[in-house]
Amino acid sequence: MLAATAVAQSATDPLAGLVLGDVPKPEPRPGWSLVRVVASSLNMHDLWTLRGVGHPPERLPVILGCDAAGYDQDGNPVLVHPVIADADAGLGDETLDPGRALLSEQHNGAFAEYLAVPTRNLIPKPDWLTFDEAACLPVAWGTAYRMLFTQAAIRAGDRVLVQGAGGGVASAAIRLAAAAGAVVYATSRSEEKRSQALTWGARAVVANGERLPERVDVVIETVGEATWSHSMKALRPGGTIVIAGATSGINPPADLGRVFYLQQRILGSTGCTRSELVGLLKLMDATGVRPVIDRALPLREIHQGFQLMIDGRITGKLVLHPPHQQLEGEPS
Repeated sequence: MLAATAVAQSATDPLAGLVLGDVPKPEPRPGWSLVRVVASSLNMHDLWTLRGVGHPPERLPVILGCDAAGYDQDGNPVLVHPVIADADAGLGDETLDPGRALLSEQHNGAFAEYLAVPTRNLIPKPDWLTFDEAACLPVAWGTAYRMLFTQAAIRAGDRVLVQGAGGGVASAAIRLAAAAGAVVYATSRSEEKRSQALTWGARAVVANGERLPERVDVVIETVGEATWSHSMKALRPGGTIVIAGATSGINPPADLGRVFYLQQRILGSTGCTRSELVGLLKLMDATGVRPVIDRALPLREIHQGFQLMIDGRITGKLVLHPPHQQLEGEPS
């Protein structure tokens, strides 16, 4: 089968370690299922693996790709929850399992024609959701859902700042927060992305670091060093910053005086649980909100897709389509 495999890592030339070619079709172990991938989507996590960030070189080669939607071996349309873990080890929350692994970290990922995952990680795909839309949800939209509704526990009327409008998690956070009745502000360096964020439901969008119309109750932070000072200053006393990434750097100034004097909360967030992904689907069904898809490309053009990500030319999600091969029992 065709697959995109990380075989080497480089901070300066990450795509040199990405090989597209034929690999053996996976054989699912007991308790696992085979999925014929219809659509997958790019995440920054895939680029970090190629750059050697957070992924030990001894785990190479590995097929990349954290998100997938397709058909299970019985022909049922499914999307894949990407956190492979023991929920009991995390006290009912698999994201807290010390041995958890995102798809493509310890197990081959979704940039392939077929994928093997634990059967419990399969979630029925609703009819109202396309395969392309479903492939955008597990990592970016699941992360945004957990940040907003589990960690920050936002309510209608809350003021929410989303840093870095245009990224997969940020675009999801804007749409989900607005759908839940929050007043959403966003930032971006790009005038085009600021304009797009307004169409997603943001009340106002400013350039990075510019003053907001008011202080906010919650900041959704995935950028890190470049926006951290602004996040702290934009937050009201007693407010909450939820951080799930740091694309611009992981060592922002702490500003501890502001944290304790204004009694602000800083919460980490990683991925989502299976039940949170199901909750996301229910919210989307109720509100009609859908993912922002920049474009779709054949899997054979994955290098081009990564280059678009590196150049910052993706707004929302980029979807990949592997070659089509039907599983036995799958609808034609």
